[in-house]
Amino acid sequence: MSAGPVPARRLLAGRALAFVGIVLVAMNLRTAVAALSPIFEQISVDIPLSSLDVGIIGTLPPLCFALFGLLAPLFQRYLRVESLLIVALAAMVCGDVLRALSGSFPSLVLASALTFAGMGVGNVLLPPLVKKYFPDRIGLVTSLYATVMSVFSLLPPLTAVPLSDAVGWRFSVGVWSVLAVVAIVPWIRLLGRDRRRVPDPKLEEGVLPEADSAMLGRARRSPIAWGLAIVFGVTALNSYSGFTWLPEILTDVAGVDQAGAGALLSIYTGMGIPASLLIPVIAGRVKNVTGIILFGVVAYLVGYLGLLLAPGAAPWFWVACAGTGPMLFPLVLLLINKRSRTQRGSVALSGFVQGLGYVIGALGPLVVGVLHQLTGNWTVPLLFLLASVGVILLCARVVSKPAVIEDQWVRQPDRV
Repeated sequence: MSAGPVPARRLLAGRALAFVGIVLVAMNLRTAVAALSPIFEQISVDIPLSSLDVGIIGTLPPLCFALFGLLAPLFQRYLRVESLLIVALAAMVCGDVLRALSGSFPSLVLASALTFAGMGVGNVLLPPLVKKYFPDRIGLVTSLYATVMSVFSLLPPLTAVPLSDAVGWRFSVGVWSVLAVVAIVPWIRLLGRDRRRVPDPKLEEGVLPEADSAMLGRARRSPIAWGLAIVFGVTALNSYSGFTWLPEILTDVAGVDQAGAGALLSIYTGMGIPASLLIPVIAGRVKNVTGIILFGVVAYLVGYLGLLLAPGAAPWFWVACAGTGPMLFPLVLLLINKRSRTQRGSVALSGFVQGLGYVIGALGPLVVGVLHQLTGNWTVPLLFLLASVGVILLCARVVSKPAVIEDQWVRQPDRV
């Protein structure tokens, strides 16, 4: 039986340490994603990197987010949420340090995978931690940590080149480990408190409720699930291609220097801040989200066409437009709840959409790198990204219908 709504109290009443801990974790969940791409040229002096090598590094974030996001609930069967978060943060620390010490491409890849594995687990752990410590302020705290994540995704590309020029690329890459070390401190204290309390079965039963095999099988046969997964996946494909390759594209086709390319990458990532704040609010108030999808697609098209036809005319504007396209990320996350009626349906839909979506997203940096290596220019890779955006339009009608996934299951037999 439901215990009813939790009475609201002051935000930091007796839980300031948990609030600080959540904010510090959010600061760490995207810093490593765009820390390498602005300084691949400096890294290549010590570790030769081909376009294919860079593409492989670019596939790691979405692959690790998908894989370790799925594994996190299994890990949490054996560890408290706080304990698992400390392990995830420690993995980020070790990964950042090992990336800075890497002397070969394989070691750089393995260290990066370790960092992104920690981030993938952290992605899954933050929502239940918010629910545990702030059950009366879930919306507010979620919005705050999402905004912090977006803000701190700006800093690495903005500071990578100046730090690399001043003290070397290894320091520029490894310095983010300090932030992860700081984030561990409040959770060690909170873990000690948590061990002394009487366990609450409702909070200890798992990070996320797991959908059974029948539910997941039904999701795989749902047009809504496939439509949302493709929109999410194509958006991820374009986003991670941008994180990986945008600095090189700008230096080659727009004549921007490395520092300028890093600053423009910050604009690209920074466009996610207003999107995270506004899109869920706007989409929650309209009956049909087709207009929002079309706006995101048009933003992508303008950005890519600008980089193809007149890259040097207004590179900041083309980058801002391309960075507006990923507004479809928060839209899909909202639609996962709007296109499901029950918690089990929401979990099944979320697992299918994000699992398949991140796999699709992982292909982007790799395909762009291969196309660049084969052609020696950026025209074909940009045309590939341009064409990929068109796939979103094919799914717009399906995901815009005000239907729920459970209604599509009524006539479906369970084949498991």
